[in-house]
Amino acid sequence: MSLWGGRFKETPHPLMKKLTYSIEIDKKLYKYDIQGSIAHVKMLAKCQIISPEEEKRITRSLKKILKDIEEGKLDFCHQEDIHMAIEEELIKREGQAGEKLHTARSRNDQIALDERLYLREEIKNIYDLICKFQATILKIAEENKEVIIPGYTHLQYAQPISFAHHLLAYFWMFERDKERLRDCYRRTNVCPLGVAALAGTSLPVDRVYVATILGFPSVTENSIDTVSDRDYIIEFLSFASILMMHLSRLSEDIVLWASPAFGFIEIADSFATGSSLMPQKKNPDVAELVRGKTGKVYGALISLLTVMKALPLSYNRDMQEDKIPLFQTVDEVKLCLEVYDAMFRSLKFNSSKMQQVAGEDFFAATDLTEYLVRKGIPFRKAHQIVGKMVRYCVEKNKTFNQLKLNEYKNFSSLFEEDVKDVVKVDSCVKNKNSPGGTGEKSLKLQIIKAREKLEKKNELFLLQER
Repeated sequence: MSLWGGRFKETPHPLMKKLTYSIEIDKKLYKYDIQGSIAHVKMLAKCQIISPEEEKRITRSLKKILKDIEEGKLDFCHQEDIHMAIEEELIKREGQAGEKLHTARSRNDQIALDERLYLREEIKNIYDLICKFQATILKIAEENKEVIIPGYTHLQYAQPISFAHHLLAYFWMFERDKERLRDCYRRTNVCPLGVAALAGTSLPVDRVYVATILGFPSVTENSIDTVSDRDYIIEFLSFASILMMHLSRLSEDIVLWASPAFGFIEIADSFATGSSLMPQKKNPDVAELVRGKTGKVYGALISLLTVMKALPLSYNRDMQEDKIPLFQTVDEVKLCLEVYDAMFRSLKFNSSKMQQVAGEDFFAATDLTEYLVRKGIPFRKAHQIVGKMVRYCVEKNKTFNQLKLNEYKNFSSLFEEDVKDVVKVDSCVKNKNSPGGTGEKSLKLQIIKAREKLEKKNELFLLQER
């Protein structure tokens, strides 16, 4: 007979068990469930709802159950869920004292607590992994400040840029991801325990005391909202979807750069695979799989949004389906960040090929336009002049570097000998010193700011926990 089965004449049908039992999924939460139960029972004793002796017995047994689970001595595969499994084991060991554990709480607020404790911990783990990957990106950027690479729009060569500048674009994407994660942490880090099923309890509980034991800075304000709420999980899945989108865009760059058509990078053998048919192949599988897993994380977000979209208040059993998308997303995100950091540190960069391609085509067109603007020509007119120069070069099979001064002057008398410096690829990169640009000075400042961000990585978490 289940612990909740007093009003039932029949035991659950085997198919009912197959549908409703969640132990194979939520057993992952065992340590958080026990952590919450220990805090809860300490509060019950403080409020004189149970005796100090009962609190000691229950706490001692819960710690022993935790140890037995971690040592593989307990098998909960036939239980309904992790909450019932642990409580039933406690009652088996402590009898009537164990039956008092669930006083003034419900599985509704219990699971909300377990998931918040789990997610709070995993948010910090993921945050640290993002910081580690950012540090790798920053290190590689600093080592390649002088390397020039073609910059693209529409996947068409647009302007030459610093390779470091391109890499740092991802640094700042991940910095925004961290901001979203810190914000999610703030809303996750609120204690739900003590609201019971949906209405609170008539017993004299101390929710703030429980929150203090568990390291929460505050408690939830509305009992109905508390047991109905999965916003913090949806918010995390939203963060994860955006993070994976960023990793997927980086993956696309890696796939392109590693292809023979680009030849900008070489992926280490240990992070690539071959073909079962074609002996010469070296495939960028890490990048491709991360790109593919992005869809899986998107699916997790849509899955939970769909579960929650029409639920009446308060708790509904549909919400049991929140765990698979949450757990799978946490695991996928951590794995992708770990493997990407390791793969990135093993990349070899073909800087000569990057520089060669950066010096091709009409890379200096915008710089020539701005040259004329500095001479006093309105931008639109300057744009037209340089456009005509491009057409002329295409017809004559020439580049800007190959034009003589008199050819320049055929388009504008304002061109002088110094135009030869303007159309050098190094100049086109280093002179872009507007804030946030690829220029030498602005890049140096950007690296300093990125370093400062990493050095202050944990400050906001500490503020949220005070």
